[in-house]
Amino acid sequence: MMKLSLFEGICIFIDRKDDRNMKHWGYEAVFYQIYPLGLCGAPFENDGVQEHRILKVLDWVDHIVGLGCSAVYFSPVFESDTHGYNTRDFCKIDCRLGTNEDFKQVCDALHAKGIRVVLDGVFNHVGRGFPQFRDVCEKKWDSPYKDWFHINFDGDSAYHDGLWYEGWEGHYDLVKLNLKNPAVVDYLLGAVKFWVDTFGIDGIRLDVAYSLDFDFLKRLRSFTNGLKEDFFLIGELLHGDYSRWVNADMLHSATNYECYKGLFSSFNSMNMFEICHSLKNRFGPEPWCQYKGMHLLCFADNHDVSRLASILTNPAHVPLAYTLLFGMPGIPCIYYGSEWGTKADKSQGDPALRPAFEAPQENELTEHIRRLAKAHRESKALCYGDIKIPVLTNKQCILQRDFDGERVFVAINADDQPFTAHFDAGYGLADDLVTGGVHDFGGGSQLEPLSSHIWRCK
Repeated sequence: MMKLSLFEGICIFIDRKDDRNMKHWGYEAVFYQIYPLGLCGAPFENDGVQEHRILKVLDWVDHIVGLGCSAVYFSPVFESDTHGYNTRDFCKIDCRLGTNEDFKQVCDALHAKGIRVVLDGVFNHVGRGFPQFRDVCEKKWDSPYKDWFHINFDGDSAYHDGLWYEGWEGHYDLVKLNLKNPAVVDYLLGAVKFWVDTFGIDGIRLDVAYSLDFDFLKRLRSFTNGLKEDFFLIGELLHGDYSRWVNADMLHSATNYECYKGLFSSFNSMNMFEICHSLKNRFGPEPWCQYKGMHLLCFADNHDVSRLASILTNPAHVPLAYTLLFGMPGIPCIYYGSEWGTKADKSQGDPALRPAFEAPQENELTEHIRRLAKAHRESKALCYGDIKIPVLTNKQCILQRDFDGERVFVAINADDQPFTAHFDAGYGLADDLVTGGVHDFGGGSQLEPLSSHIWRCK
């Protein structure tokens, strides 16, 4: 029998457990996030009245395609008490949005245009209207579902149910599920299979993935691999070591909150070192870089945070921030309405972040993002390349992305003055994927005030 050294054994183990360098449609996608209850103008409280509002998304399909997005992530669509994250029924489209047949029509229209569909999987908790929880409240010890939750019959809840239960992070309208209970896991996996069989979904974004049981995540990954070989799992992570969740046994990707803050604050403070430090030290080519080869979901805003156009102090920085979003390692995601510069601040409350729109709009920012999405779609280096920072000042930065013989530079000048960057590009000319022109590296790279470029060397 052949014996392996300890080093060789470790290398084989790492190779088997880490699929970061494998190609996947999700790693090459541009995502478009929709909060359906908001976009479609549904009332906040579930009034029990069925309206076919979700069909409104059909009017957005061509806009999404034209923007260059290849996947749509829908925030919660299933029957819930209010905002979608307090689920009542995992297999029924919220009556405020319509019917399962309505949503299937939407998914079919997206799939017909080559757009993947990813749904919000809210598996950590349910709403108080969840039938199994109502059964526990009514029957107490006699309920067959008493072990589906974290219950103490000797206490009382904030709603005076005559029992205590654990709510997610102290929110008692969100009843925490017991994911150690095999019956609960089987129920949730059955719902996922229903989504695949009924709507043909291509992935799940896992709400509060940082709160989910690791054994459950491993079971989910194995189960969805069996449903669809290229099924994509994204976790909502805010902090901690992302590699604990993103690996070959659990998630393919996670929300990149670590770089989200740097994306806007680097412009507001005119300190590009902030975001570049995070990018280089997390995603750089060196073996010690923590997230080397990892493909995280990157965003400028979403349904939980202030819109980019509201948080940037200089409006001229908005298109530059999007260039950086599409140029840095990861999977870019656009939140509906932000592609034309919609404003909303978190201090106004969540409903302000999740508005209804009569129709999609287009302007210069929309066209800029369209060019960025096209560049991302046509460049493997932007999808899979490592990152170096050959030029970095407080107000300028140039990212270098290399993959399989392709080299791309992402250049940002956040200053209101022109700047000439001197560095060894290794090439003489490049195609500018943003402006459509040709860039000459000879004599220094000229950057106009408040400008951004993506140069693919040739």
